[in-house]
Amino acid sequence: MEKNSSTIERRIKPANGILVLIILIALLLISVGGFVFGIVSIVGNAGTYGYYDSMTGITTVRGGSIAGGVLLTVASFILWIFTIICFPGLRIVKPNEALVLSLFGKYHGTIYEPGFFFVNPFSTAIYPRKRDEDAANAMAEATKNNQTTIVRIPRKVSTKLTTFVNGNQKVNDKLGNPVEVSAIVVWKVVDATKAVINVDNYVEYLSSQTDSTIRNVARLYPYDLMSDDDDTNDDADEMTLRGSATQVAEQMKAELAQRVENAGIEIVEVRLNQIAYATEIAAAMLQRQQAVAIIAARKKIVEGAVSMVEMALDKLKSDGVVDLDEERKAQMVSNLLVVLCGNKEANPVLNTGSIY
Repeated sequence: MEKNSSTIERRIKPANGILVLIILIALLLISVGGFVFGIVSIVGNAGTYGYYDSMTGITTVRGGSIAGGVLLTVASFILWIFTIICFPGLRIVKPNEALVLSLFGKYHGTIYEPGFFFVNPFSTAIYPRKRDEDAANAMAEATKNNQTTIVRIPRKVSTKLTTFVNGNQKVNDKLGNPVEVSAIVVWKVVDATKAVINVDNYVEYLSSQTDSTIRNVARLYPYDLMSDDDDTNDDADEMTLRGSATQVAEQMKAELAQRVENAGIEIVEVRLNQIAYATEIAAAMLQRQQAVAIIAARKKIVEGAVSMVEMALDKLKSDGVVDLDEERKAQMVSNLLVVLCGNKEANPVLNTGSIY
């Protein structure tokens, strides 16, 4: 498909604004001076049509002086109008800003270098239309409150690093569980021409594309592994939203960068700001997590208790402290496991008689 020529960025190098300003001020003074001198010349010769030279006997007509004054006045007025028309061509571009210009409805060029410049006075800045709407709303609000205010519309495109905080998005993960995900996007405009020509409002465009990207990527992964035994699960290496937040954010960055490339936006970084179960299932999932934690803790306790009992029996046998038959060993093991694995402190019971 053939590209539109208006979207191909053209960087222009305008004239030095200081030099042009000096020239315009000089022309303005010259035009005012010439206009005044021409009026004075016309008025001074208005009532005299000529004079008689008695030495030569020749009569000289002064109509030429009046005509010269008229021509000087008209020329000075035209020069004054030209100078006034050129003044709007003086533009200031601050650091990390870009000025996109159009001339008679066509794309003219973009200025990225900061400084004071002179451009074609008939060129106009291109900027998002929403700025006009915001200014109109601000004026309407001020008029409604009987206030007088001056609303300035930003006509340049900022190329600074900007942080966009996406709101919580409720999406379904790979397992169908509703989760809430929000992201922080660090971005900047690298092609101001595309930003103002290809899309209506590049900030809103970035917002909508971020929402779509989060939904599209989050549904590819589960929030967490559902198996109670994650260590032995065959899918233990599977990426999850909670455990692989960095990798998921990198995938979101790659997809989002591709989506907003046509708007002249570069995605510098994407970070997941919040990942949590939705409120309707948060309580149930919390109970599940607590159950998994309790089971894991019990497993460790039982493993440690069995190890301690085994060590105690081996120590008693090796030191020859007591020789227990299988029945007494089983009773001792049972008692030790109850003491070591119980939730509450055990109350000892002393046997004063024979153990048999």
